Amino acid sequence: MDLPNRNDLCWCGSGKKYKKCHLAFDEKLDYLAHQGVHVPDHDMIKTPAQIAAIKESCLLNTAILDEVAKHITVGMSTEEVNRIVHEKTLALGGIPAPLDFEGFPKSTCTSINNEVCHGIPSDDIILKSGDIVNVDVSTIYGGYFSDASRMFMLGEVSPERQKLVEATKECLNRGIAAAKPWAYTGDIGEAIQTYAQSLGYSVVKELGGHGVGLAFHEEPFICHLGRKGTGTLLVPGMIFTIE
Repeated sequence: MDLPNRNDLCWCGSGKKYKKCHLAFDEKLDYLAHQGVHVPDHDMIKTPAQIAAIKESCLLNTAILDEVAKHITVGMSTEEVNRIVHEKTLALGGIPAPLDFEGFPKSTCTSINNEVCHGIPSDDIILKSGDIVNVDVSTIYGGYFSDASRMFMLGEVSPERQKLVEATKECLNRGIAAAKPWAYTGDIGEAIQTYAQSLGYSVVKELGGHGVGLAFHEEPFICHLGRKGTGTLLVPGMIFTIE
């Protein structure tokens, strides 16, 4: 990205002169980069207008998950869950981002018990009492992407599974708390990893969170393991998932 001159309009679309808007911000990033910090590229930083549009997509995404929460039950097939997601997404004016993405055949992912993610809905998979089910919903609205999942505990869930779900939710909360301006992606990973391992759990290494908003999957990769003060610098304007 070519940065504007001091008296040109700022790249963020604020309508202000660059020197009155993001000049000091960009100078700080440049300084940190020269100190060896891994700073984000400008294509990871959203403008205020983009952030507002992505938030609209997120509102739809949440409404779709709320619709799933109203109806998901023991005895339902995961294909029925997929239909709820698909129909609600279209009714709200959105597009299911997973559908046909790299060949994925459904509008949502339904991952049951020991499936980490990306479970494919099917008429042959029936939800049972005791299942823990993650429903992962991603929505395109107005050309902007959102992405979130929700875990459901169905019927009589064992204490072991309840503990796993509760621990995972607390890991998420701690990861969110660590995601602050001028912190690092490694801060998020360390917060999650430390808490999970303190309870005797391990953390999936191969999969993680990611940037989102202008595309389904963007940089940076958000690993759920890490060391504080390492990884990519987090700056205002970045949007990413913690999964």
